[in-house]
Amino acid sequence: MCGRFTLTADFSAVHAAFSWAALQSEAVPAVPRYNIAPTQTVTAVVYDGSNQLVQLKWGLVPAWSKVPQIVPPLINARAETVAEKPSFRSAFRQRRCLILADGWFEWQVQSNGKPKQPHWVRLHSRHVFAMAGLWERWGPPGETELRTCTIITCEASAALAPLHARMPVVLAAESYADWLRPEPADARVLRELLRPFESEPFNAQPVSTIVNNARIDSVECVRPLSPIDQVPV
Repeated sequence: MCGRFTLTADFSAVHAAFSWAALQSEAVPAVPRYNIAPTQTVTAVVYDGSNQLVQLKWGLVPAWSKVPQIVPPLINARAETVAEKPSFRSAFRQRRCLILADGWFEWQVQSNGKPKQPHWVRLHSRHVFAMAGLWERWGPPGETELRTCTIITCEASAALAPLHARMPVVLAAESYADWLRPEPADARVLRELLRPFESEPFNAQPVSTIVNNARIDSVECVRPLSPIDQVPV
């Protein structure tokens, strides 16, 4: 699964990388994000008449839901079943999005019985990347619209499998247009995009268990335990 991630890059760099999406006034985050957790806002690209850089709440609320919050929140959708699950299938057909990040956290089980060790996983280049997501609108007529999202996960690559069995779907830049295309698409074509990213290696860096606390969003969450601990994957 993907339960925490980061967007620590300067927002001007983020905007430059996705300059083809119109920047909405509410889309600029106040500070770098070191520990993005479920139910918080995330930076995303959606197609809503045009490609737009927006903020969405992490935890998808289906349009048919009678309440504005699902418990537990729908933060992840499995690539293998996303086209069929009632909570996701409508968004999968027509409301796909890119969720922007420069890393995510995985917790590795320790063989010695110690608490799970968190790792910060990033591209070797440290560039901002886009995770495959879905988004939805929710709200009774006349009320403020709630826009929410979920991150799609797939089986982990062979290199990342020792950390966790699953990973977020990281999309190659050449797939962005196909993923954002608003019209319904053949599920088989879209599923071809939902696979482990192997175009560039990842680095997995052990970090402090301070990241376990979702209320803490500081650089301490991504500070390496030791320069020699970085694991290329």
